[in-house]
Amino acid sequence: MKPTLLKGWRIAGTALLALTLLLTAACGKDGAEGAADGGAQTAPKGGVTLVIGAYSVAKDSFAELLPAFAKQWKAETGQTVTFQESYEASGTQARAIAGGFEADVAVLAMESDIDKIQKAGFITADWRKQFGDAGMITRSIAVMGTREGNPKGIKDWEDLTRKGVKVLYPNPKTSGGAQWDINAMYGAGLKESEAKTGKKDPAYAKAFLERIHRNVESLDKSGRASMAAFEYGFGDVIVTYENELLGRKMQGVPYEEVIPSSTILIENPAAIVDKNVDKHGTRKVAEAFLAYLHSPDAQRMLAKYGFRPVNAAVMEEVKDRFVTPPGLFDISYLGGWAEVRNTLYSPKGVWYQILAGI
Repeated sequence: MKPTLLKGWRIAGTALLALTLLLTAACGKDGAEGAADGGAQTAPKGGVTLVIGAYSVAKDSFAELLPAFAKQWKAETGQTVTFQESYEASGTQARAIAGGFEADVAVLAMESDIDKIQKAGFITADWRKQFGDAGMITRSIAVMGTREGNPKGIKDWEDLTRKGVKVLYPNPKTSGGAQWDINAMYGAGLKESEAKTGKKDPAYAKAFLERIHRNVESLDKSGRASMAAFEYGFGDVIVTYENELLGRKMQGVPYEEVIPSSTILIENPAAIVDKNVDKHGTRKVAEAFLAYLHSPDAQRMLAKYGFRPVNAAVMEEVKDRFVTPPGLFDISYLGGWAEVRNTLYSPKGVWYQILAGI
């Protein structure tokens, strides 16, 4: 698939997206796999159907997680659980659920996408407190991936500003991963300014991000689309989740992982979509599934796919697999998601200014 080369936004309207997801559901697991049909669910006799609306990066791990949970649920209750699954860019998925796609469980890239669903009235509970770990099920960090042997000699974010280096990351309008990528690079600029002057300099961070953006070859819909473009031959370096690179390397794709000296801790949430589970009568199984995602067994499985566990005991078991860079920071370093949305992604925010050349 050859990506469109652009620097602006690529996004379909919410209504069109919701229609696409619904039509896809009728055709089976292709694209947004098995999305809900927007009406009442039908399930096998003695069974229950659970609709999962997830961000694209979760797909590989869920191919193992969902059957494992189904087996456990069958053993505990005697009931067969069937899954309908939709995998999309996180922002796209959030807008679909807020627009009427009847997911029972939302598994997304960032808490601000869950908040969109909550603000639309579909999540009524305090999802951050229901199952522990502040509502997060996985962690990761933003890293860079190069071709085998790292032919461009990429070592840190600054190398992405060099002449002749072609950079890929997805579109932050549709992709939660892209926002994490941009947050990481902008935050690294703040870190560098702080090291030089003793205080954060937003103007310096903006200029740093702008210099990287000049080398961006493509803004794709999702992190998975950017990775597909990179593997198709576009770009010299891809900015992405660490777990995405580790997962692809596990499948034999010859990436070189470059961990920047300063980068952001990524946290990925999951929540029950209250309005939908109450409509479908699936609350009991949905709550059991969310609890399962926080369990040691599920956390070990997620770690196998390159995610950093939120379960402290499991993270201790697997800590040797992961490197912690010296300048690691989290979203609070940027002021939290509300501040980030205003500073970077509002209509007059830093990201729009960079796109407009302001």
